[in-house]
Amino acid sequence: MAIISLVIMHELAVTQSILDISIRHAKEADAKRVTDINIVIGQFASIVDDSVKFYWDLVAEGTIAHGATLHFERIPGEMTCEACGHTFRPGDISFECPACSSVQVRITQGEEFRVDSIDVE
Repeated sequence: MAIISLVIMHELAVTQSILDISIRHAKEADAKRVTDINIVIGQFASIVDDSVKFYWDLVAEGTIAHGATLHFERIPGEMTCEACGHTFRPGDISFECPACSSVQVRITQGEEFRVDSIDVE
């Protein structure tokens, strides 16, 4: 039960951050309403689209972003082998380098999480 609560709180805080960022930028542009928010999420980021969508209407209610549509772009993960320098997309289970079988790898893409753009009126 405690793990579920932490996941719920994490997604709620993430959704609130998306709202705060969007409203701040919309106000700087003298916008009357936020219509769309484009969000980039890497494969390795621990963000669940459906959970963010679930909380969106709750946190955005009463704000200029109420009713805005969230759009998610997923960035695939990429790793680089420290042993041989090969760059690859990892499989579902193994992060082993397909070129040399080393497990000494680092994430070079896929941890992204950002509000990429907002559309306003």
